[in-house]
Amino acid sequence: MTKERGLESRCVPKPRSVFMVKEGFPFIIVPAVAALVLGALQLWPAAFVFVLIAAFMAYFFRDPHRDVPGQAGLIVSAADGRITRIDRTDESTNVSVFLSPIDVHINRSPIEGTITKAEYFLGKKMPATNENASYENERNSLTIQNENIAVVCTQIAGVLARRIVCWNKEGDILERGQRFGLIKFSSRTDLSMPNNVELCVSVGDRVKGGETIIAKYAVGGS
Repeated sequence: MTKERGLESRCVPKPRSVFMVKEGFPFIIVPAVAALVLGALQLWPAAFVFVLIAAFMAYFFRDPHRDVPGQAGLIVSAADGRITRIDRTDESTNVSVFLSPIDVHINRSPIEGTITKAEYFLGKKMPATNENASYENERNSLTIQNENIAVVCTQIAGVLARRIVCWNKEGDILERGQRFGLIKFSSRTDLSMPNNVELCVSVGDRVKGGETIIAKYAVGGS
């Protein structure tokens, strides 16, 4: 995988923190310290504002447990959010999930398989809801493949997003629903699947990463 500024890569799976990802700690510590200093100076309104900021950051970087479905032949959502686009062509089925600032921003593997390709693109920061964001924005794409299917999962930065984080690399094996990264602040996650999958969602649906079934595919000779 090409490593550029703006992308954090790790060679080992991410260990789970107690309640949030470690990338969020700096965003909590800074306003928390500011709140303590302002409180010591008895500047209570300003201190309260920084307490609220620290609390929001803790909420934003939360890492909740998810019940990953165990049935074979399922593709689950790679992110929390709302489905804003479904595009079916002769070659692929593409589903976009928009993550607002209040959604969980952990990305999870849509299928079990091996990362056969990982590509990072240093692009623009257009609104994540823009259809061209899939091709022009800063993004990180993982092709995950097993013996039955290959799915491309793309993390896309939006206007507010400031860094794409990916904890895995080419050659790593992922379980379905396994955490592999996050996007800091508002963003979008795209799934590109074969055109013969059976879709289970519609535009406007709310989905949960690692839990909501996006599509089904044939396994083995079935």
